[in-house]
Amino acid sequence: MTNPTSTNDHRGAHRAPAPARAGRREWTALGVLVLPLLLVSMDVSVLYFAIPAITADLEPSSTQQLWIFDIYAFVLAGLLMTTGSLGDRIGRRRLLLIGAAAFGTASLVAAYATSAETLIAARAVLGIGGATLMPSTMALIRTMFTDPGQRAKAIGLWSGVMTAGIALGSVMSGVLVEYFWWGSVFLVNLPAMVLLLVLGPFLLPESRNPRPGRFDLISVPLSMAGVLPVIYGLKEIPSQGWNIRYVMAVTVGLLFAALFVHRQRTAASPLISPALFRARGFTPALVLNLISSFAMLGSAYFTTQYLQSVLGKSALEAALWALLPSVLIGFAAPLTTQLVQKGVNRTYVVMGGFVVAACGYGMPALAGTDSMWLVLAGAGVLASGIVTVISQTTDLAMGAAPVEKAGAASSLMETGGEFGGALGMAVLGSVGTAVYRHGIPAPAPAPAHETLGGALAVAHGMPGRAAAELLATAREAFTHGMQAAAVTGAVLLLASAALAGASLRAVRVRETRE
Repeated sequence: MTNPTSTNDHRGAHRAPAPARAGRREWTALGVLVLPLLLVSMDVSVLYFAIPAITADLEPSSTQQLWIFDIYAFVLAGLLMTTGSLGDRIGRRRLLLIGAAAFGTASLVAAYATSAETLIAARAVLGIGGATLMPSTMALIRTMFTDPGQRAKAIGLWSGVMTAGIALGSVMSGVLVEYFWWGSVFLVNLPAMVLLLVLGPFLLPESRNPRPGRFDLISVPLSMAGVLPVIYGLKEIPSQGWNIRYVMAVTVGLLFAALFVHRQRTAASPLISPALFRARGFTPALVLNLISSFAMLGSAYFTTQYLQSVLGKSALEAALWALLPSVLIGFAAPLTTQLVQKGVNRTYVVMGGFVVAACGYGMPALAGTDSMWLVLAGAGVLASGIVTVISQTTDLAMGAAPVEKAGAASSLMETGGEFGGALGMAVLGSVGTAVYRHGIPAPAPAPAHETLGGALAVAHGMPGRAAAELLATAREAFTHGMQAAAVTGAVLLLASAALAGASLRAVRVRETRE
């Protein structure tokens, strides 16, 4: 007869030890990581209000002005996979500190740039630094927080900071340019980077892949050639239309992306290991995260224009009003973490997040030309739902990825987010533009048919009554376009809720069987 006590002891001897819980040091380190992360995400939008002052001071050409604004995001997106894999090889903390030094130095150069060429070069280095900081912070969180509950809290905070940073960047630039000179928008980066360089070596653990293999140099240009043309084309399509140049850019990028994937499947030591996609739950998390970014930036494309061009708010007023939806983000991530920790199935939480986000899209679908509060409320509800999804999909992906590949896993999630955001602006922007053009009568001047901004410019040179009629028609047409895009987004998100239910339930069934 078997002794129950001995049986329990025998089972206990084979039970995996509980993960070590993070203490004060790890949470302090998280605070040190989050501050530079906030600034990196803010740098995407920090030039919104500084560009006029930069133009007056440095007198860049129209092409140089575009590069000043866009090169940061392009370099960041193009290098994410490279830097994530590099961090796994040389050490995430080491790469993070190198990136912080580069980011701080480039910020100083940008602040005191005396020519457009110098500022473009500094912005490019800022993109390189940002590409090292973003995946390194997430990989270090994966290393420091091994307890699933604590890791979920840390990732929830990370997700909220990333989402809020883009909104804060434009407002901060408006305030700084109002009271200081344009270079101040870059100098604010320095204290956080210095803090990271001073405290990072003491608070952050070093971690790397113990058997990384050779670094595949061929994959680096292939990854950039696959990412950059696609994002460039998708970013231009909403405002410039389906021009053959942008369609070709996307096509060429996709061809290089296919070559990159082939290289990863056949190389002895790939930049991104295909085994990551076989990790339980990683691929569904990656896809759902991409859809979330699609919805988030697709909405932002319309909200900003609605506040400025339909309601007539100044750029700074529009940015300040656009901060209101960010308030809800601060509640969404912690609430989501609590729900999961109290036993609510993650599948239902993610599905609920998508449904909430779809409701957020439903509000601007009902908006008129004077519905600021409805549009802002919709943006807040949408952001809350999306942060709910992103916090859970990121936690799922990072939990599924082996610790030694945490940098590569984080970089894939970030790159997917960049693709999703660009795709959201392209698809929903095109839907809105098509409806807008249909709503503008044929006799109107050609620029008025292209964009609402074009209609506003044309109206300034027209007599009073004709200008008022064109403005009213254009604002109504833009609002109808926003409504159509919102309906499209809501339908997509509801379909995504069903996709999440099917894919994450399959992951849970697999976990139960194993």
